[in-house]
Amino acid sequence: MYLEIVTPEASLVSGDVESVTVPGMEGEFQMLNNHAAIVSLLDAGTVKFKGNPTIAEAFKNRFTQVDGKWTIEINGGTVECSDNKVIVLAD
Repeated sequence: MYLEIVTPEASLVSGDVESVTVPGMEGEFQMLNNHAAIVSLLDAGTVKFKGNPTIAEAFKNRFTQVDGKWTIEINGGTVECSDNKVIVLAD
């Protein structure tokens, strides 16, 4: 599936991933390939993804890699998943 993580500053991530985990308002949830369409608000927390998408060079210092998954902290936002594309609009 394709992932984009966008902030008001810039597009931070774009490319193919195996999974995406986000901090939903009612708890963390994961999206995999062929996930049902969803739009959700996000709480402050950690976005995790597994794969090797392109991470914008200027923002690589915001990401860490733990157990084969990339992570980034966000202050909230929204996520949309549809047709194997996940877009995270992060604050």
